[in-house]
Amino acid sequence: MSDAFYIAKASVARVGGIHRRATLEDGTTLEFGVHGPIKAHYGLDSQPNLPLPVDYLVAAAAA
Repeated sequence: MSDAFYIAKASVARVGGIHRRATLEDGTTLEFGVHGPIKAHYGLDSQPNLPLPVDYLVAAAAA
């Protein structure tokens, strides 16, 4: 097996509840959590409306 071509370096920290903050190697920060029907389904109405992690993946794939 060959060596890795690229290794992503990021950290994820819990802000509170299900609110998370990711920090990329260049210092960019991303906030994520839940919103919309998923938030309502799980009874998380007290949580802030934030993009789901999958929202970032979809946006990155569409770019």
